[in-house]
Amino acid sequence: MTVQDDKAGPSSLEIQQSPEAKAPIRVIIIVAAIAAGVQFGWALQLSLLTPYVQLLGVPHTWAAFVWLCGPISGLLVQPIAGYYSDHCTSRFGRRRPFIAAGASLVAIAVFLIGFAADIGVASGDPTGKASKPRATAVFVIGFWILDVANNMLQGPCRALLADLSGGEARRMSTANTLFSFFMAVGNVLGYAAGSYTHLYTIFPFSKTDACEVYCANLKTCFIIAIFLLISITVMALFFVTETPQAATEPDPAKKGQIPVFGELFGALKELPRPMWIVMLVTAFNWVAWFPFLLFDTDWMGREVYGGKVGEALYDQGVRTGSLGLMINSVVLGFASLGVQMLAKGRIGVKNIWGGANFLLAIGLLLTVAVTKAAQNSRHYAPDGTLLKPDSDVKIGALAIFGFLGIPLSVTFSIPFAMASIFSSDSGSGQGLSLGLLNLAIVVPQMFVSVLSGPWDALFGGGNLPAFVVGALSAAVSGILALTILPSPPAEALANESLTGGGPH
Repeated sequence: MTVQDDKAGPSSLEIQQSPEAKAPIRVIIIVAAIAAGVQFGWALQLSLLTPYVQLLGVPHTWAAFVWLCGPISGLLVQPIAGYYSDHCTSRFGRRRPFIAAGASLVAIAVFLIGFAADIGVASGDPTGKASKPRATAVFVIGFWILDVANNMLQGPCRALLADLSGGEARRMSTANTLFSFFMAVGNVLGYAAGSYTHLYTIFPFSKTDACEVYCANLKTCFIIAIFLLISITVMALFFVTETPQAATEPDPAKKGQIPVFGELFGALKELPRPMWIVMLVTAFNWVAWFPFLLFDTDWMGREVYGGKVGEALYDQGVRTGSLGLMINSVVLGFASLGVQMLAKGRIGVKNIWGGANFLLAIGLLLTVAVTKAAQNSRHYAPDGTLLKPDSDVKIGALAIFGFLGIPLSVTFSIPFAMASIFSSDSGSGQGLSLGLLNLAIVVPQMFVSVLSGPWDALFGGGNLPAFVVGALSAAVSGILALTILPSPPAEALANESLTGGGPH
């Protein structure tokens, strides 16, 4: 591994290090900062894209199918990218080619998403509120490229941080903590950008006949996302270079195969029982989380504000939902510190995880109460126009976003540490351990993406049916965590970093 001297500028001579050597902390910080650029775009996905795809004419019951890309790419792309970045023999290094390619694909995807309406109208779509099939096709292509690119980028970036840590557990913990910190920074910036209604004035050209204010704000957000990610990535790749890895002869028996899947599913056969339980608890946990992550801003615009897609009232609700997600991210950051402290105490990580799942169930059920309160307090102007909900309803909805930051901090931390501990007996490395846990995250996401639309349609539309199913699943996850999940050894947990990742 070759990194630049911590005391020298970019033009100074580089020092040659072995793969086990530790990099200066400033280099680790710059690489970890890539997470801010990735998460900025991810925050925009979570807050604005479900309403946007409906604005293009995709029905609410079908909107969830668009999100199938995330779990599918997480299932396929992330382990493949991780495996081949381990074995890459490029003269530019093992990780850097994947990071550069991922960032470039993100930029292309974000351009397609932001300019989908303009491209659609230019190729024959009608203007106004009519369905826009060409714009929808461009959006879906861009959306799938974006999720593939995010998974291609995030895995090698984490692996590069591991390389830069030189095998030292404490520095690895610091690197992962910095990565999670910059994820939170990207979340806050992304949700703040999504909640600001006049951001498009920065780039006046973003508002066109095909792209009204909501679309123009989305386009502006993605232009900023491209600039942020590319700037940080170029800086990181400039400061870090890698020694090319020597090529090895491939095993003739495995020619034409993707070895990572053989190793992944081979590791599944050797999993100890505690790891299976961790994956089971994780699976129910993500069945609970994904409906809210998918439809939270749509819930604000549709159920809390009472608007319809394309109406000003709905857009206001979506913006308020983005503000709620920003509050959620702030609470998430502070709660993560609390999880670190609680995990070192006498409560026990299994009790923390179980209790957090019950908090999640309560938070999801509270969406029903807030929705009913909003419906019972609708106000209308003299001309019959629906007005914004009462301030106490809005405060209640925003409080739910903030409250859910507490269990989310546990979801993003404890499962990853426990998976690393319990899978160690199977002989799996860190990458395979996270790949195994990723199966328990992406499969539930696929399940929810396929069924949430039919659930909603079966019960008359809206988002509450999926939220209630999520609450029940969270309760099941909590019961399993408290009853059958074994406690990891205290000394093993003390050596693990309680930092994880989001649902890419």
